[in-house]
Amino acid sequence: MTSMNNNEEIAKGIYAAFATGDIPTVLGVMAKDIHWTEAAGGPYGGVSIGPDAVLENVFKRLGTEWHGFSAVPREYIANDDTVVVIGEYSATYKATGKSFKAPYAHVWKFADGKAVSFEQFTDTAVHLQPLLA
Repeated sequence: MTSMNNNEEIAKGIYAAFATGDIPTVLGVMAKDIHWTEAAGGPYGGVSIGPDAVLENVFKRLGTEWHGFSAVPREYIANDDTVVVIGEYSATYKATGKSFKAPYAHVWKFADGKAVSFEQFTDTAVHLQPLLA
């Protein structure tokens, strides 16, 4: 199996684990110094470095602030150590009861079987709408 195909399979495993709530598996694929970038202007915009920071700054907030948060992939595009995943977010914000759906593109970079960076592209205005009362 080529590195490109292996990285694509790793990415598919990340989304499968996330979909079932298996966050330890998702975190286990991350390099200890992963640079995780959430889109500026979004509810969690900024950079988290390391799996513990991703857990605190992103995953725990998704789990406590949203009901039914999902990131459903539609397409994987792999090239060398980069995998781009195109899909759709959906969830309901617990505090307001408002829902959203927004497309996303995630750019993953891999080295030695670990995710070393993640960058999110999404419509942050749509993602923020449910937060407004």
